[in-house]
Amino acid sequence: MNNLITPVLLAGGSGTRLWPLSRKSYPKQFSNLIGNASLFQQSALRLVSSDIIEFAPHITMTNSDFRFIVGEQLQGIGINPGPILIEPEGKNTGPAILAASLFAFENDPNAILLVAPSDHVIHNVEAFHEALACGLSAVMQGKIVTFGITPTRPETGYGYLELSEASSGAAVDLLRFVEKPDVELAQEMLDAGRYLWNAGIFMFRALDMIEAFKQYSPENIAPVKSALDTAKSDLDFLRLDPDAWSRCDDISIDYAIMEQAKNLTVVPFSAGWSDLGGWDAVLEEMEHDENGVAASSNAHAIDCKDTLLRSESGSLELVGLGLKDIIAVAMQDAVLVAHKGRAQDVKTVVALLKSTQVSQAEKFPKDHRPWGWFETLSISGRFQVKRIFVKPGAALSLQSHHHRSEHWIVVEGTAKVTVDKRVELITEGQSVYIPLGAVHRMENPGKVPMVLIEVQTGTYLGEDDIIRYEDIYARQ
Repeated sequence: MNNLITPVLLAGGSGTRLWPLSRKSYPKQFSNLIGNASLFQQSALRLVSSDIIEFAPHITMTNSDFRFIVGEQLQGIGINPGPILIEPEGKNTGPAILAASLFAFENDPNAILLVAPSDHVIHNVEAFHEALACGLSAVMQGKIVTFGITPTRPETGYGYLELSEASSGAAVDLLRFVEKPDVELAQEMLDAGRYLWNAGIFMFRALDMIEAFKQYSPENIAPVKSALDTAKSDLDFLRLDPDAWSRCDDISIDYAIMEQAKNLTVVPFSAGWSDLGGWDAVLEEMEHDENGVAASSNAHAIDCKDTLLRSESGSLELVGLGLKDIIAVAMQDAVLVAHKGRAQDVKTVVALLKSTQVSQAEKFPKDHRPWGWFETLSISGRFQVKRIFVKPGAALSLQSHHHRSEHWIVVEGTAKVTVDKRVELITEGQSVYIPLGAVHRMENPGKVPMVLIEVQTGTYLGEDDIIRYEDIYARQ
């Protein structure tokens, strides 16, 4: 048996506590929240081989909306995407991890998996790899290894792991999981020295995880296996069968397995970890001035203290005056202002907006597609103006609309445009009209990005008014 580890990246979450930057249509793991790469890219980069540990190609668990983003972001950092498994609907981490285990076991009965969220920060990758190497011997003995973070404060936003004894760095048996505590209990656990923060990172042999499900969550084995057995290949993705997947329980791996299994071992590590579970955690991770203020490049603080000022729009300047313990995050379509102590409650903001059917609750200003992205610049009852970005070599589907006509003006690059039987190239400053009902397509034949302004007019402007005839991305 070799010691090659297969990383499994969980990349389907929505991250509502980081609204308005993180939304259902484009959650935090795909944003450059800390540093110059997305959290997903950073997670993938720390799971590549080093002198300490050796990794196989990644397996990524995600959903249909994010499948092209996953592939594009991995390729953008020079990583072969490897298998990308598409979950038909969110069923929490339990079924996702079982699916990855069954998939890996089918290809290699001796497969060792490392399951990691794709939205965490770990600054000291070398220390993290050393912790993985420490846990590997326990995995080879049939243990399920979880990784705990040495606590530095009485944190109430994390779950905890109680160890059988205090550890100086070696693997220790796990006694129990502890739910998020109040401040008093968190302080008691910090003082005891036998408790670690639960990082939600697990390493195990695929066969041991499958056996754990057979013992503790057997009702999920059949539907997950069926979803894999009847999965369909879609370009470079594997779509799990939706009917079988719908019969899985919506359950976390903690409840399904970890809180019941008897063969759990914990490896402690201190590697500058954060789950970025709220804007207060982001404030801690960003660079501060001498007053504890963290500000983005187009945000400014005057007489502020312990405050986060972050503008995600290049055209929107954010200024804080006389603020203390405040979080202010501005997008082009939404602004959050909150007390730092209420950072964990931002999810209630999303719930409120959803209940009043405000689109900003879940929809991101930029709508990412496999060919690029678009954003709405102006919208009214009978017209909509969009900016559309098309990657080099990319093409939109051949399509038509029942309710709208379109006018395209190229502002950067060159577009190859099909309107019914007419095909032509239009360059910067040129335009073309798409009559209602015309079959049309837009392509970028060049080596540089193409940007155009689209003006839609009609009685209905929704994205579901699309009839697709051909699509290189196999969308329906």
